[in-house]
Amino acid sequence: MTKPIKNAESFGPVVYPDEAAEPILSPAVRAALLNWLEEIWAEDELKEVGIEPRRKALFYGPPGTGKTTLAHHLCARLGLPMLIVQSDRIISKYVGQSERNIGELFRAVEAGGPYCLFIDELDTLAGKRIDASSSAGHAHNAQVNVMLQYMERYNGLLIGATNRTDALDTAIWRRFQLQVEIDVPGQAEREHIIERYLAPYLVDPDSVVALARDMNGATPALIREFCEGLKRQIVLGPRLRLPMDWTDVLGRLTASIAPHPELVQPVLWKDAARSRAAKTFNWPLTLSGAKEETR
Repeated sequence: MTKPIKNAESFGPVVYPDEAAEPILSPAVRAALLNWLEEIWAEDELKEVGIEPRRKALFYGPPGTGKTTLAHHLCARLGLPMLIVQSDRIISKYVGQSERNIGELFRAVEAGGPYCLFIDELDTLAGKRIDASSSAGHAHNAQVNVMLQYMERYNGLLIGATNRTDALDTAIWRRFQLQVEIDVPGQAEREHIIERYLAPYLVDPDSVVALARDMNGATPALIREFCEGLKRQIVLGPRLRLPMDWTDVLGRLTASIAPHPELVQPVLWKDAARSRAAKTFNWPLTLSGAKEETR
């Protein structure tokens, strides 16, 4: 009796095009990814000259830089739902089961698609092969070999992501036709992120610039957490009868929201005495609707 093919969603959640958010990218990354989309859309023209569009991309960079958000946005531009593979649904303690799970994943995607397949923390599934003299080493290497075989045969859209390029097997790296570094945002990107996540509050442009400079080295995730934390302070601080001077609010925020100790420490956290935003931020903020009502 033939074993039924698993449902793709048994390997992780599926997110859909209408749920995607547009990422804020550096010009170089945006250009590279727009070129890739055009390549996929030009499939017929490329085939006429004897080549196929590339369908496998690796996003790498520090945690919190928006690799999942970017992958979701790309899949949405192509009109595809994205399956986010969770490694704990693949890796098994039983001999040979991880390899079987990898095979079932690809068969499920091919049977239930089309999907964009997104494998986050790829290094946990495809880390560097090691000495196979131990049973653990043999099992790990077998898992990587099976992943290589299925990646080679897979013709759908596949995006991998890793925070640890040093841990990823070199042959896995080569199976991706694009390798795109998603680094921490620059000054202009930080300003856009701040404006996006402080909305609907109006922020003085000089304050945005100062805050973005003091967040040099911060990931998009950290900036978003800070901005959303500031909005919570605005709403909840008076209810809790907390002091609402800017220095008090900023102190509470930087004490409760912080970058990972192994990542760059922006000035706002590392040395508040040097922070321009701590001294010059235009406070309190005004809701955009409130400003319009006073005109």
